[in-house]
Amino acid sequence: MYDIIIVGSGPAGLTAALYARRADKSVLVLEQSTLGGQVTFSPRIENYPGFVSMSGNEFIDKLVDQVIEQGADIDLKKVIGIRDNGETKTVITEKGELEAKAVIIATGVKHRQTGLERENELVGHGISYCAVCDGAFYKGRKVAVLGGGNSALQEAVLLSDLAQEVYVLQDLDFLTGEAKLVESISEKANVKVVTGCRLTGLIGENALEGIEIERVSSGEKQNIAVDGLFVAIGLIPDNDSFKAVAALDEFGYFDSDESCLTDTPGVFVAGDCRSKKIRQITTASADGAVAALAACRYTD
Repeated sequence: MYDIIIVGSGPAGLTAALYARRADKSVLVLEQSTLGGQVTFSPRIENYPGFVSMSGNEFIDKLVDQVIEQGADIDLKKVIGIRDNGETKTVITEKGELEAKAVIIATGVKHRQTGLERENELVGHGISYCAVCDGAFYKGRKVAVLGGGNSALQEAVLLSDLAQEVYVLQDLDFLTGEAKLVESISEKANVKVVTGCRLTGLIGENALEGIEIERVSSGEKQNIAVDGLFVAIGLIPDNDSFKAVAALDEFGYFDSDESCLTDTPGVFVAGDCRSKKIRQITTASADGAVAALAACRYTD
């Protein structure tokens, strides 16, 4: 029996673990795959207070070390549900059940896919969602980045130092990322920004050989030969497994405000998985602190 079980090991979950341990609660953090969540895919973080620049992996490594030093347990188990028993909660994993007095759900979000035919078949064979993970495979080759927001532009900046040529594809007539990132892109001689176009096809049998794009204004289609496509068109929640104890809004996010409370006493939510206007590392960490303090009060 733990005081608090935290589902998810991103900035929200790990911050929650830190605060809960400092309140002398027994804490278990459960993660289904990689510690750190989406932030580990970020090649450079430059807007976190106190740090001029660091990678997502560097940030998470420091946070994990801090949480472990405080005495929290961390385990790799996929959580498939939560059962409310009243004063206690049962966390159901693929490897068995665990008990806690309170649960904090901090599952974050996952990459949005293009939805095009054969996308899943080509993942790892030309299609990627992480330039940090796979960019080195495309050194000296031609690649495209789908998206015009901060994540896409960060991917493009990283890839510009590796690839021969980088296409940035945006369906709007302008890039939506931060001004500094847009400026960085404009200074890269090997980056070509193509706005007002949508991705309509993937070319290649066993591996990606090119992409088909369509002009939004005219419907004119064009093929571009590329060896890799990095998809950065946003993130979506994966909260259905927990909707029995935490209501969802129309977009699938947990329907909770800044208090991080749910309709189920003893179940809290934190980070990008909940309904909110701003999704940043700082706001996720803030959620983790709020949820942890609420959970601590609940278990006292």
